[in-house]
Amino acid sequence: MHRLWVLFLLLPLMAGTAAAQDANAVLQAASTAMGADILNTIQISGAGTNAAMGQNFDPVSGDLGTEDWPKFEVPSYTKTIDYDTRSSREEFTERQGRFGPRGGGGTPLLGDRQSVRIVNGDFAWNMQGTAATPAPAAAEVRQLDIWLTPHGVLKAAMAAPDATAVVFPVNGPSNPGLTQDGQERTIVSFTALGKYRVNVTINDQNLVELVQTWVANPVLGDMLYETRYVDYRDYAGVKFPGVIHAHEGDPWVNKGHNTWNILVSAVQVNPAVPAMTVPDAVRQASVPPVRAESQELADGVWLIGGGSHNSVAVEFRDFVAVIEAPLNEARSLAVIGEVERLIPNKPIQYLVNTHHHFDHAGGLRTYVALGTTIVTHPENREFYEDVVFSPAPRTLQPDRLSTLYPYFSIDREPRLETVMHIGDMRNTGYNKFVVSDGERVLDIYPVHGLAHANTMLIVYLPREKMLVNADLYSPPAPGVQPPATPSPATVTLQQNIQRLKLDVTQHVPIHGRVGTMEEFVEIVGTGTN
Repeated sequence: MHRLWVLFLLLPLMAGTAAAQDANAVLQAASTAMGADILNTIQISGAGTNAAMGQNFDPVSGDLGTEDWPKFEVPSYTKTIDYDTRSSREEFTERQGRFGPRGGGGTPLLGDRQSVRIVNGDFAWNMQGTAATPAPAAAEVRQLDIWLTPHGVLKAAMAAPDATAVVFPVNGPSNPGLTQDGQERTIVSFTALGKYRVNVTINDQNLVELVQTWVANPVLGDMLYETRYVDYRDYAGVKFPGVIHAHEGDPWVNKGHNTWNILVSAVQVNPAVPAMTVPDAVRQASVPPVRAESQELADGVWLIGGGSHNSVAVEFRDFVAVIEAPLNEARSLAVIGEVERLIPNKPIQYLVNTHHHFDHAGGLRTYVALGTTIVTHPENREFYEDVVFSPAPRTLQPDRLSTLYPYFSIDREPRLETVMHIGDMRNTGYNKFVVSDGERVLDIYPVHGLAHANTMLIVYLPREKMLVNADLYSPPAPGVQPPATPSPATVTLQQNIQRLKLDVTQHVPIHGRVGTMEEFVEIVGTGTN
């Protein structure tokens, strides 16, 4: 990640040898060329691909591997924007299509998945048919997305008091690789929404071709968030790109980065846009407080829920082990507070991380700041040490670990223990990591043969006959019929239970409620030994 920050910090230095320009003149020329000054509303349609950010099969970083975010086909895509009212409506369909079912984020998709995402000023919501679901946490980034479009970024930059422009000539003394095609480039920088530093690359035809900013991400920190615009066409005096290609994550840091790739098939200029009226339920909604609610499962074992993801706390004689640190620091702090209430005066010595997917690893840094040892799959080591626990500044959303750098003493550097993965589904080889105080035992096993993630661990408490899993199996909610066919991940879990000869009576999922082995067998069958 340090290379990303070197590049970001070098831009002002390169600007010192490139030629400064009047930002207003640059922006006005681009606005005239692209028709931004006559554009109030726009609707684009197309098709392409989308990806599940943070859900790749392998957690690759640096020069290791080439695993990108798992992709889905997008057979239809429409986005309508009203710049004057700061509102947009994005509708798209996703399907598995030609992409193999490898990774998370809903993979494999069975049939089509429909999404409707709306933002109006400071309010955001999703639509399921005629039902509106508030999405207050998404409002700021959706608002930002309006101002990162080719014409929106020009409008935002022209309104920004801090906009600056630097031109990089073809044969200039400080060419940062922007002019390899023999074209001059100008970079306009400004602050959007009072916090996001935006860099806009404008080519010598006065067309916006690259928009970059950074957004806060619990795993990657200040995460590169950029869109490339190419193959411009003219629509009634307004130029719009034929290809929209977006990145979330930097390939220098982590090979996962490609998200949207939309081939634009139609553009409507200044269409009449129905008012995106904010529903009362959306207007009254706010980001809910983080809740940590505990349920005792056995003596010294608690499920800590209260949100979309669970954790499990296990008490030992002199310490505590926690299974899973999902989502972000706020979630981890809530869980840690509940653990300290339930089990006072015992340190959290181990945090078991089931796998690397961002919704399951987003709270790891908080435990590292405590000095807790992280137990994870060996394939995660490089990614966690080089990226997740990197000392790179986190300017948009500082966390506890970032405030300790550079004073993070040597005896409190991130401690990782890994569970070796020996053998595969062709044989019975396995290894495990054991946490024990001589009385209670907690066994941690790698999962074999799984398409969801190459780094998956399951946790078994032999005395309690309790199995903890993430994303492989969740008992149906009360009143919901079990699926007619088990998911591939559930079948894989069954195969691993049988391979390891685990005697399970209780299933404890990271998502959802606790269930019995009888329920599990009803869904997946008895299988074969």
